[in-house]
Amino acid sequence: MIEVYSWATPNGHKVHIMLEECALPYRVHPIDIGAGDQFSKEFLAISPNNKVPAIVDADGPDGQPISLFESGAILLYLAAKAGRFLPADVRGKYEVLQWLMFQMAGVGPMLGQAHHFRIYAAEKIPYAIDRYTNEARRLYGVMDTRLAKSKYIGGAEYSIADIAIFPWLRSWKNQGIDWAEFPHLKGWFDEIATRPAVMRGIEVLAGARKALTGDKARDVLFGATQYARH
Repeated sequence: MIEVYSWATPNGHKVHIMLEECALPYRVHPIDIGAGDQFSKEFLAISPNNKVPAIVDADGPDGQPISLFESGAILLYLAAKAGRFLPADVRGKYEVLQWLMFQMAGVGPMLGQAHHFRIYAAEKIPYAIDRYTNEARRLYGVMDTRLAKSKYIGGAEYSIADIAIFPWLRSWKNQGIDWAEFPHLKGWFDEIATRPAVMRGIEVLAGARKALTGDKARDVLFGATQYARH
């Protein structure tokens, strides 16, 4: 049984979807990031960067338990454990891995900043809103160009690259995106959204999620609580 410490966020949903796709047994432990659960001693022991998700697999390598944080690392671990969604051949594997890194280094951080300055920031700063909205459009364009010549993000087969990117695009409205500009990406998005495992994965903890707009949530996520040393 894999213990999953998570919340209904794009990074959390990556792991929920992967577990559903691989049909691996798991149990979810909600980490309410607006309430500050991520700063508990128990959670920091497995996720020292105080971010969701994290997992503990009692049946890790050589049968010994392992804990992991960082969603990209967890996807790679689960792909190896299940033997799915990462090509076995060297060329195919690196084709997928470059797009996984693209998500981790670009899509997640940049779209996260777009969300922050467009939705959550107490002060609306036009320069920041324009910068990250434009960067979101640029990244969408990169993916649209890729999907004009590839069935999936990482190549001919559905992979962890698709699983990593999809949850971040579900908030396209908040990112200032017009799907009409990105027809190839929109077709891919609509196809991924209909996969039964994806539909199950995005429902994990969805009912528990709360709006992150109150004073406490702002302090926890963007204020003194976030920046204190725990």
